[in-house]
Amino acid sequence: MRASERAYATLRREILDWELPPGTVLGEIEQSERLGVSRTPLRSALAALTAEGLVGAQSGRGLVVTPVSVDDARELFEVRDALEQKAARLAARSADRELFEGLAAEFADAARLIEDEDPARHAYYDLVARFDDALDASAANGFLVASLKGVRTHLTRIRRLAIDNPDRLRDAAAEHRLIAEAIAAGDEELAAAATRVHLHRSLANILAAAETVTDHARQHGYDRPLQEREQK
Repeated sequence: MRASERAYATLRREILDWELPPGTVLGEIEQSERLGVSRTPLRSALAALTAEGLVGAQSGRGLVVTPVSVDDARELFEVRDALEQKAARLAARSADRELFEGLAAEFADAARLIEDEDPARHAYYDLVARFDDALDASAANGFLVASLKGVRTHLTRIRRLAIDNPDRLRDAAAEHRLIAEAIAAGDEELAAAATRVHLHRSLANILAAAETVTDHARQHGYDRPLQEREQK
């Protein structure tokens, strides 16, 4: 892997996992020394991240990790709803039945992944990522898949706006199971409807959790934007 690719992969992972939270300044000298690369490949990595919307220029601060907000969540879910319902319909027409039956079975057993000691629950989110990959491959529409991948990149960060509630994750696993079962059965209508319900509940959870954080902040005498508070 080239130095620029290595720097890009590391920075992207750190941004999506909020190891580099919104507002973090990405100084060339500091980051090149930290990542062990020269400034030329670092610039290439930062340019790629800027193209994805994960990094942007801020007056007086240089390049910073871009902010996320509740408004971003609402807008992204509007796009996601349309794209993922269509993807589910397309997948139900031609998907590998056994593949989605297997994914449904994994989601039925997802409680053990959610209860894992890993606070980031990587095993569970890896399962979700495999479901997304299977959905994309089955939809077989390059333009649709490219749009979905861009939306999901930002949704990965927005997911951190929500309190990581194990009960919600178990419900989400059950919702994914129903989508997978509908696709395996070739039922377009059910696949789209189950997708819509899942996305509705996911957004509602994010908005409710963000409101809880905001109320707590107000009670304690400060009311800065959520993305600023997450840096602390």
